Amino acid sequence: MRILIAPDKFKGSLTAFEAAEAIELGWKEAMPGASFDRASLADGGEGTVDVFFSCEGAERKRAEVRDALGRALSAEYVWIPGERLVVIEMSAASGLGKIPESERDILQSTTFGTGQLILDAMALRPSTIAVGLGGSATNDAGAGLASALGWRFQDRFGLAVEPTPWSLCDIAGIVPPAAQAPAKILALSDVKNPLLGPRGCTRVYGPQKGATDEEVGLLESRLEHFADVCERAFGTSQRDTPGAGAAGGTGFGLLTFCGAEIVPGFDWIAERLGLEARVAACDLVVTGEGSIDAQTLEGKGPGALAALAKKHGKPCIAFAGRAENAAAEIFFRCVSIGDPAIGLAENLARGAQSLRAAASRTAHLFLS
Repeated sequence: MRILIAPDKFKGSLTAFEAAEAIELGWKEAMPGASFDRASLADGGEGTVDVFFSCEGAERKRAEVRDALGRALSAEYVWIPGERLVVIEMSAASGLGKIPESERDILQSTTFGTGQLILDAMALRPSTIAVGLGGSATNDAGAGLASALGWRFQDRFGLAVEPTPWSLCDIAGIVPPAAQAPAKILALSDVKNPLLGPRGCTRVYGPQKGATDEEVGLLESRLEHFADVCERAFGTSQRDTPGAGAAGGTGFGLLTFCGAEIVPGFDWIAERLGLEARVAACDLVVTGEGSIDAQTLEGKGPGALAALAKKHGKPCIAFAGRAENAAAEIFFRCVSIGDPAIGLAENLARGAQSLRAAASRTAHLFLS
């Protein structure tokens, strides 16, 4: 039997690589004669860069940047010189996980550090820069990112405005940099939210980043003002483009200021990994992530992989720290590895041990 093991990360517990390793070790206990093909999944969020570090010729690069609140931070990205390709994940610089919960401030958090990562990568003269959108602490429509790339923002008197979500309403004019970067920018995202409205970034994702009901209203009005200014400056608007609302509107910023193309993160990564051919060549697909939930149904890594498995008539088993019934039904079998008798912190600490044990039990059941 040939088994493809391709999990996403178990957030706060295991990287995708570590999860794949634990699943394989557990499965081998029941099926020592099986052959295994391991891959790490990502969809543009946290863990995207890790997937590409294993590519042939890949080099780790590090840049000194600012986090979402402007504090010094060292962030990694990957450079594949043979393809002139850079892969960045914005969570490395502007991620919510970089800010302690007690210090989060969505009205002041910006994407400036992500812009610094892009700027650092441009010195390598890549042909393509892929920016994974996910896990951000921000809601600034990519204005901070644009500022790091040399765009200047002014108020109605021509005075400089440092763009934050709070100050977007002060912006009246936009001054471009002297030169535009030649690299093609790909925005990797698996959400289709527009910038504004009921399905926009503020109302859907703002509360997850700590925004109160009052702050949601303030953020939405400021984003709308900024979108209007951009429309006057560029003669067109990206506010309704699917994915413009990704990562607090960073999709909008990359479209507007970098001429980026938004592509489905999972599809782009899966194509580069040759994932469909690997699914077709196996007898069983095993995947997993920290939470199997409604987002899994919207094409996130394990859900999209389950769809590929179904296309090729392969059973797909998923492991999860926690699983919602409706989402779990898309898999041949979905196994929760969490122990309700212990707290979250201990479950996270035992992630590898619990996942290996669950894989071993499931493999024995699969044989029976």
